[in-house]
Amino acid sequence: MKPIDPVVPTFYLYGEPRRTVEERFVHVEALVDRTRPSEWTIRPHAHAELNHIFHVASGGGSIVGDHGLVPFSAPCLLLIPAGAVHGFRWEHESSGSVVTLATSYLEDFIRRDASMKMLFPAIMVLACDDDASIGIARRLKGLGQELGWAAPGHRAAADAGLLTLLVRVLRLMGPRADGVADPPSPQAALVARLRHLIEERFRRREAVETFAVTLGVGPRRLRDACARVARMSPGAMLDQRAMLEAQRSLLYGNLSIAEVGYGLGFSDPAYFTRFFTRHAGCSPAAFRRRSVDRELTQRA
Repeated sequence: MKPIDPVVPTFYLYGEPRRTVEERFVHVEALVDRTRPSEWTIRPHAHAELNHIFHVASGGGSIVGDHGLVPFSAPCLLLIPAGAVHGFRWEHESSGSVVTLATSYLEDFIRRDASMKMLFPAIMVLACDDDASIGIARRLKGLGQELGWAAPGHRAAADAGLLTLLVRVLRLMGPRADGVADPPSPQAALVARLRHLIEERFRRREAVETFAVTLGVGPRRLRDACARVARMSPGAMLDQRAMLEAQRSLLYGNLSIAEVGYGLGFSDPAYFTRFFTRHAGCSPAAFRRRSVDRELTQRA
């Protein structure tokens, strides 16, 4: 069976073909480098293993994601975790910098300090004052310089500069726990494995029993773990992921409603429409129409 192309494209850096991410990849560039050529509009996309920190020094705009538009204005930081669908509508001539960091590099810092695990929980806007913004800009300039030459110790200096930046971001996120979490319980670990499996196979519309067999547990044990950890059934978790993809397809793609359903494993378009309506409270056609109307209103 021919694999289904994702509705939301996955890039390396924006506009670049996806490829293997280097283990310690970090990149710094000016905000205008990709936004100005794109006429200040970045279409929704994702990065499989790359996280972003945007420093917005002037201007502002909105993040376009699965939950609509999230406005922001300078000075601020934007956190975009790996895998999160995001696009941007920038105010013209906004300025700042973008740091792109491999998940494997972040994990290296987490092994040294567990509090780093608190970074990139979701798409976030972190406001900062002018003094903090100036300090962050200075750190980013230094990090970019160390990454751009081959002087002795430049890699160690880049590590230090990146770590200092991450700590600054972590502290801007506000008072939190120390980040040292207890090891996950067996039930939490099982649910985490299920989520990973759902991400790989949600288009197949498989029965919960099939997932249980693959995970090497009984259906009852799987249901109990999901009820305790996720506060929903395995079937509801499957439906939730299918609905997210359906909504993305209707928002960002040009497929017909029947094609969206086929791509999610529904052989009967009418059944897909009933499924979508039950979960969204409106039909796929109405959802797409409302989204288009909202888009036109926001642009007016």
